[in-house]
Amino acid sequence: MDNYAKVRGSEEESQLPFHDLPLNVVEMRVKEGSKIRNLMGFAIGRMELLATRQIVFTGSGRAVTKTITCVEIMKRRIAGLHQITRLRYKSLRETWRRQHLQDAQDADAAAHNFTLLKNVPSICILLSKEPLDPSDSGYQAPDSGHGLWPGHPDGQGGEEGSTSAARGTKRPLCCGQAHGMVAKVTREEHPMDPACNYTDPRNCQQ
Repeated sequence: MDNYAKVRGSEEESQLPFHDLPLNVVEMRVKEGSKIRNLMGFAIGRMELLATRQIVFTGSGRAVTKTITCVEIMKRRIAGLHQITRLRYKSLRETWRRQHLQDAQDADAAAHNFTLLKNVPSICILLSKEPLDPSDSGYQAPDSGHGLWPGHPDGQGGEEGSTSAARGTKRPLCCGQAHGMVAKVTREEHPMDPACNYTDPRNCQQ
């Protein structure tokens, strides 16, 4: 494939794998070269409208990771979204053309083209403000808002713990640390002999 260049590519048109979608549902088709800032600027603006109740993000091939990133950004900007994820394969048709053709062969350039048909993984994610069927495969409930600290009532447990550590809050000793602490030795209890060479290892007593 070193001597060939891709001329164009097209994906097969297929219906969204969700039931009872409104006719005017917003569908965000994420491509490999799409800018996340541009996608989310439009998607968030539409979802903030009261009339918009659902939105679908789709992506295939190398755009699958970017599609998931857009969904996570949306869920953090607008709370309480229900999610259903669908995975499938899509057919991708690519046309390749041989490079470095001579002028005499340009008229017959079409003979050097070939079409490649391949199946690529695809993902479709539905986000809805309205409750969805929890028994549906791929369903994910809205985030609780506790983040990484579910044990804390307001989700701020990690921040509070780090603040306490920064203020130098004393913590109780455990695992026998109190018994293993070395007692302080004062000069009055063990005065140093000026005539003794303490750098000599033979003068060190166990």
